[in-house]
Amino acid sequence: MIEGLLGKKIGMTHLFASEAKVIPVTVLEVGPCVVTQVKTQERDGYEAVQIGYGTAKLLNKPALGHLSKAATRSKLLREFKTDNISSLEVGQQLDVSQFQAGDLVDIVSTTKGRGFQGAMRRHGFRGGKATHGQGDRGRAVGSIGAGTDPGRVLKGKKMPGHMGNKRKTIRRLKVESVDKDRNLLMVRGPIPGARNTMVMVRYAHGVALSERIIVEDLVSAEDSIELVETLTEEATEAAAANEVETSEASTDEEEATEAAAANEVETSEASTDEEEATEAAAANEVETSEASTDEEKEGN
Repeated sequence: MIEGLLGKKIGMTHLFASEAKVIPVTVLEVGPCVVTQVKTQERDGYEAVQIGYGTAKLLNKPALGHLSKAATRSKLLREFKTDNISSLEVGQQLDVSQFQAGDLVDIVSTTKGRGFQGAMRRHGFRGGKATHGQGDRGRAVGSIGAGTDPGRVLKGKKMPGHMGNKRKTIRRLKVESVDKDRNLLMVRGPIPGARNTMVMVRYAHGVALSERIIVEDLVSAEDSIELVETLTEEATEAAAANEVETSEASTDEEEATEAAAANEVETSEASTDEEEATEAAAANEVETSEASTDEEKEGN
Protein backbone atom coordinates (compact mmCIF):
# COMPACT_ATOMS: atom_id res chain seq x y z
CA MET A 1 0.00 0.00 0.00
CA ILE A 2 1.28 3.45 -0.92
CA GLU A 3 1.78 5.98 1.87
CA GLY A 4 -0.35 8.75 0.32
CA LEU A 5 -1.83 10.39 -2.75
CA LEU A 6 -2.03 13.79 -4.44
CA GLY A 7 -5.07 15.95 -5.06
CA LYS A 8 -6.55 19.43 -4.80
CA LYS A 9 -8.80 21.35 -2.47
CA ILE A 10 -12.41 21.77 -3.62
CA GLY A 11 -13.91 23.71 -0.72
CA MET A 12 -15.69 23.31 2.62
CA THR A 13 -19.09 21.98 3.60
CA HIS A 14 -20.61 20.10 6.54
CA LEU A 15 -21.96 16.65 7.37
CA PHE A 16 -24.55 15.50 9.87
CA ALA A 17 -23.38 12.78 12.26
CA SER A 18 -25.60 9.98 13.55
CA GLU A 19 -25.90 11.73 16.92
CA ALA A 20 -27.31 14.87 15.24
CA LYS A 21 -24.04 16.80 15.33
CA VAL A 22 -22.83 19.07 12.52
CA ILE A 23 -19.27 18.26 11.42
CA PRO A 24 -17.37 20.83 9.29
CA VAL A 25 -15.38 19.08 6.56
CA THR A 26 -13.04 20.03 3.74
CA VAL A 27 -13.71 18.34 0.41
CA LEU A 28 -10.61 17.14 -1.45
CA GLU A 29 -10.36 15.63 -4.90
CA VAL A 30 -7.75 12.91 -4.39
CA GLY A 31 -6.61 11.16 -7.57
CA PRO A 32 -6.65 9.65 -9.97
CA CYS A 33 -2.86 9.56 -9.75
CA VAL A 34 -0.48 7.90 -12.18
CA VAL A 35 2.69 6.02 -11.24
CA THR A 36 5.43 7.82 -13.18
CA GLN A 37 8.51 6.09 -11.74
CA VAL A 38 9.32 3.14 -9.47
CA LYS A 39 12.60 3.45 -7.61
CA THR A 40 14.31 0.27 -6.43
CA GLN A 41 17.12 -0.51 -4.04
CA GLU A 42 19.34 -1.93 -6.80
CA ARG A 43 19.08 1.02 -9.20
CA ASP A 44 18.39 4.04 -6.94
CA GLY A 45 19.61 2.98 -3.50
CA TYR A 46 16.17 3.16 -1.89
CA GLU A 47 12.62 2.04 -2.56
CA ALA A 48 9.90 4.58 -3.37
CA VAL A 49 7.25 5.32 -5.95
CA GLN A 50 6.80 8.61 -7.81
CA ILE A 51 3.24 9.54 -8.72
CA GLY A 52 1.79 12.40 -10.74
CA TYR A 53 -1.47 14.33 -10.55
CA GLY A 54 -3.24 16.83 -12.77
CA THR A 55 -2.54 17.94 -16.33
CA ALA A 56 0.13 20.50 -17.20
CA LYS A 57 -0.38 22.94 -20.09
CA LEU A 58 3.31 23.33 -20.89
CA LEU A 59 6.18 20.91 -20.25
CA ASN A 60 9.82 21.09 -21.31
CA LYS A 61 11.44 18.26 -23.22
CA PRO A 62 13.12 16.59 -20.19
CA ALA A 63 9.77 16.44 -18.39
CA LEU A 64 8.03 15.14 -21.52
CA GLY A 65 10.65 12.43 -21.89
CA HIS A 66 10.33 11.42 -18.25
CA LEU A 67 6.51 11.26 -18.37
CA SER A 68 6.29 9.59 -21.76
CA LYS A 69 6.83 6.17 -20.16
CA ALA A 70 3.63 6.64 -18.16
CA ALA A 71 1.79 8.29 -21.08
CA THR A 72 0.74 11.27 -18.96
CA ARG A 73 1.31 15.05 -18.64
CA SER A 74 1.16 15.30 -14.85
CA LYS A 75 1.39 18.76 -13.33
CA LEU A 76 2.54 17.71 -9.84
CA LEU A 77 5.06 14.95 -9.03
CA ARG A 78 5.82 13.59 -5.57
CA GLU A 79 7.49 10.52 -4.07
CA PHE A 80 5.93 8.23 -1.47
CA LYS A 81 7.03 5.21 0.49
CA THR A 82 5.31 1.89 -0.08
CA ASP A 83 5.29 -1.45 1.70
CA ASN A 84 5.19 -3.52 -1.53
CA ILE A 85 7.17 -2.06 -4.41
CA SER A 86 6.66 -5.13 -6.58
CA SER A 87 2.90 -4.51 -6.85
CA LEU A 88 3.39 -1.14 -8.60
CA GLU A 89 4.38 -0.43 -12.18
CA VAL A 90 4.77 2.68 -14.36
CA GLY A 91 1.46 3.89 -15.77
CA GLN A 92 -0.68 2.31 -13.03
CA GLN A 93 -3.71 4.31 -11.86
CA LEU A 94 -4.24 5.04 -8.15
CA ASP A 95 -7.48 6.40 -6.72
CA VAL A 96 -9.02 7.38 -3.40
CA SER A 97 -10.30 3.87 -2.66
CA GLN A 98 -7.29 3.11 -0.47
CA PHE A 99 -8.66 5.52 2.17
CA GLN A 100 -11.71 4.85 4.29
CA ALA A 101 -13.74 6.63 6.94
CA GLY A 102 -11.94 6.75 10.27
CA ASP A 103 -8.39 7.03 8.89
CA LEU A 104 -6.07 9.64 10.38
CA VAL A 105 -4.17 11.60 7.73
CA ASP A 106 -1.64 14.41 7.45
CA ILE A 107 -2.37 16.97 4.72
CA VAL A 108 0.35 19.14 3.19
CA SER A 109 -0.87 22.29 1.47
CA THR A 110 0.21 25.82 0.56
CA THR A 111 -1.21 28.75 2.51
CA LYS A 112 -2.84 31.72 0.79
CA GLY A 113 -0.42 34.42 -0.32
CA ARG A 114 -0.97 37.78 1.42
CA GLY A 115 1.75 39.82 -0.22
CA PHE A 116 3.89 42.33 1.72
CA GLN A 117 2.34 42.90 5.14
CA GLY A 118 3.24 44.88 8.24
CA ALA A 119 4.30 43.48 11.58
CA MET A 120 0.84 43.78 13.13
CA ARG A 121 -0.83 41.52 10.59
CA ARG A 122 2.15 39.30 9.87
CA HIS A 123 3.23 38.63 13.47
CA GLY A 124 0.33 39.87 15.58
CA PHE A 125 2.05 42.90 17.13
CA ARG A 126 -0.24 45.08 19.25
CA GLY A 127 1.15 48.38 17.99
CA GLY A 128 2.47 51.43 19.80
CA LYS A 129 0.82 53.92 22.12
CA ALA A 130 -1.71 56.41 20.84
CA THR A 131 -0.71 59.10 23.36
CA HIS A 132 2.40 60.89 24.68
CA GLY A 133 3.29 62.32 21.29
CA GLN A 134 3.17 58.95 19.50
CA GLY A 135 0.36 59.72 17.08
CA ASP A 136 2.20 58.39 14.01
CA ARG A 137 3.67 55.23 15.60
CA GLY A 138 0.50 53.19 16.06
CA ARG A 139 1.39 50.41 13.61
CA ALA A 140 5.17 50.72 13.66
CA VAL A 141 7.48 47.85 14.66
CA GLY A 142 9.28 49.79 17.37
CA SER A 143 12.84 49.07 18.46
CA ILE A 144 14.65 46.41 16.40
CA GLY A 145 17.73 46.04 18.61
CA ALA A 146 20.47 47.75 20.57
CA GLY A 147 22.90 50.32 19.14
CA THR A 148 26.60 49.81 19.88
CA ASP A 149 26.33 46.20 20.97
CA PRO A 150 25.66 44.19 18.86
CA GLY A 151 25.37 47.10 16.40
CA ARG A 152 23.26 45.11 13.93
CA VAL A 153 19.83 43.55 13.52
CA LEU A 154 19.84 39.93 14.65
CA LYS A 155 18.73 37.29 12.18
CA GLY A 156 15.15 36.13 12.52
CA LYS A 157 13.87 39.47 13.82
CA LYS A 158 10.10 39.76 13.31
CA MET A 159 9.62 42.59 10.85
CA PRO A 160 7.35 43.47 7.90
CA GLY A 161 7.73 41.27 4.84
CA HIS A 162 6.13 38.70 2.57
CA MET A 163 3.27 36.81 4.24
CA GLY A 164 1.74 33.48 3.28
CA ASN A 165 2.37 31.25 0.26
CA LYS A 166 4.24 28.74 2.43
CA ARG A 167 4.11 24.97 2.81
CA LYS A 168 1.93 23.97 5.76
CA THR A 169 1.19 20.54 7.22
CA ILE A 170 -1.98 19.86 9.22
CA ARG A 171 -1.56 16.66 11.21
CA ARG A 172 -3.90 13.89 12.34
CA LEU A 173 -7.09 14.91 10.57
CA LYS A 174 -9.92 12.40 10.60
CA VAL A 175 -11.43 11.14 7.35
CA GLU A 176 -15.20 11.48 7.65
CA SER A 177 -16.36 10.21 4.26
CA VAL A 178 -15.01 8.79 0.99
CA ASP A 179 -16.77 9.09 -2.41
CA LYS A 180 -15.02 6.54 -4.61
CA ASP A 181 -17.12 7.34 -7.70
CA ARG A 182 -16.01 10.99 -7.79
CA ASN A 183 -12.62 10.55 -6.04
CA LEU A 184 -13.68 12.83 -3.19
CA LEU A 185 -12.24 12.71 0.31
CA MET A 186 -13.89 14.60 3.17
CA VAL A 187 -11.74 15.34 6.21
CA ARG A 188 -12.79 17.04 9.41
CA GLY A 189 -11.79 20.67 9.84
CA PRO A 190 -10.20 23.34 7.63
CA ILE A 191 -7.14 23.02 5.41
CA PRO A 192 -4.85 25.93 4.41
CA GLY A 193 -4.95 27.31 0.91
CA ALA A 194 -7.43 28.61 -1.63
CA ARG A 195 -9.68 26.50 -3.80
CA ASN A 196 -7.90 24.31 -6.36
CA THR A 197 -4.71 24.36 -4.28
CA MET A 198 -2.63 21.22 -4.77
CA VAL A 199 -2.49 19.05 -1.63
CA MET A 200 -0.69 15.91 -0.52
CA VAL A 201 -2.67 13.44 1.61
CA ARG A 202 -0.71 10.80 3.52
CA TYR A 203 -1.37 8.54 6.45
CA ALA A 204 -0.56 10.20 9.76
CA HIS A 205 3.05 9.67 10.79
CA GLY A 206 3.57 7.71 13.98
CA VAL A 207 0.15 6.03 13.80
CA ALA A 208 -0.01 2.26 13.35
CA LEU A 209 -2.29 0.88 10.65
CA SER A 210 -4.56 -0.70 13.27
CA GLU A 211 -4.99 2.73 14.90
CA ARG A 212 -5.77 4.48 11.62
CA ILE A 213 -9.11 2.68 11.33
CA ILE A 214 -11.68 3.54 13.99
CA VAL A 215 -14.15 0.65 13.95
CA GLU A 216 -16.77 2.47 16.05
CA ASP A 217 -17.25 5.08 13.33
CA LEU A 218 -17.77 2.52 10.54
CA VAL A 219 -21.42 1.78 11.35
CA SER A 220 -23.87 0.97 8.56
CA ALA A 221 -27.57 1.86 8.56
CA GLU A 222 -28.72 -1.60 9.72
CA ASP A 223 -26.05 -1.73 12.39
CA SER A 224 -27.05 1.74 13.57
CA ILE A 225 -30.70 0.58 13.96
CA GLU A 226 -29.58 -2.45 15.95
CA LEU A 227 -27.30 -0.22 18.00
CA VAL A 228 -30.19 2.15 18.78
CA GLU A 229 -32.42 -0.78 19.79
CA THR A 230 -29.69 -2.19 22.01
CA LEU A 231 -29.13 1.19 23.65
CA THR A 232 -32.89 1.55 24.18
CA GLU A 233 -33.12 -1.87 25.85
CA GLU A 234 -30.14 -1.08 28.05
CA ALA A 235 -31.69 2.26 29.02
CA THR A 236 -35.00 0.53 29.88
CA GLU A 237 -33.25 -2.09 32.00
CA ALA A 238 -31.24 0.60 33.76
CA ALA A 239 -34.42 2.59 34.48
CA ALA A 240 -36.16 -0.53 35.88
CA ALA A 241 -33.16 -1.33 38.07
CA ASN A 242 -33.15 2.26 39.28
CA GLU A 243 -36.84 2.02 40.18
CA VAL A 244 -36.21 -1.20 42.13
CA GLU A 245 -33.36 0.41 44.02
CA THR A 246 -35.53 3.46 44.74
CA SER A 247 -38.39 1.29 46.07
CA GLU A 248 -35.98 -0.70 48.23
CA ALA A 249 -34.51 2.51 49.57
CA SER A 250 -38.00 3.88 50.37
CA THR A 251 -38.88 0.57 52.14
CA ASP A 252 -35.74 0.82 54.23
CA GLU A 253 -36.62 4.41 55.11
CA GLU A 254 -40.15 3.37 56.18
CA GLU A 255 -38.75 0.55 58.34
CA ALA A 256 -36.29 2.96 59.91
CA THR A 257 -39.11 5.45 60.58
CA GLU A 258 -41.25 2.74 62.21
CA ALA A 259 -38.32 1.60 64.34
CA ALA A 260 -37.69 5.19 65.42
CA ALA A 261 -41.41 5.61 66.31
CA ALA A 262 -41.36 2.34 68.33
CA ASN A 263 -38.24 3.53 70.11
CA GLU A 264 -39.93 6.80 70.95
CA VAL A 265 -42.96 4.90 72.34
CA GLU A 266 -40.70 2.71 74.51
CA THR A 267 -38.84 5.80 75.68
CA SER A 268 -42.11 7.57 76.60
CA GLU A 269 -43.34 4.45 78.46
CA ALA A 270 -40.07 4.22 80.34
CA SER A 271 -40.30 7.89 81.28
CA THR A 272 -43.93 7.31 82.42
CA ASP A 273 -42.82 4.41 84.63
CA GLU A 274 -40.09 6.58 86.10
CA GLU A 275 -42.61 9.36 86.84
CA GLU A 276 -44.95 6.86 88.54
CA ALA A 277 -42.11 5.48 90.61
CA THR A 278 -41.13 9.00 91.59
CA GLU A 279 -44.72 9.83 92.60
CA ALA A 280 -44.97 6.59 94.65
CA ALA A 281 -41.71 7.41 96.43
CA ALA A 282 -43.00 10.91 97.19
CA ALA A 283 -46.30 9.50 98.52
CA ASN A 284 -44.37 7.04 100.65
CA GLU A 285 -42.28 9.84 102.08
CA VAL A 286 -45.46 11.80 102.88
CA GLU A 287 -46.97 8.79 104.66
CA THR A 288 -43.77 8.26 106.62
CA SER A 289 -43.66 11.89 107.70
CA GLU A 290 -47.33 11.77 108.77
CA ALA A 291 -46.71 8.58 110.78
CA SER A 292 -43.77 10.16 112.55
CA THR A 293 -45.88 13.23 113.34
CA ASP A 294 -48.64 11.06 114.92
CA GLU A 295 -46.08 9.20 117.08
CA GLU A 296 -44.67 12.49 118.33
CA LYS A 297 -48.18 13.64 119.27
CA GLU A 298 -48.90 10.41 121.10
CA GLY A 299 -45.62 10.70 123.01
CA ASN A 300 -46.49 14.17 124.19
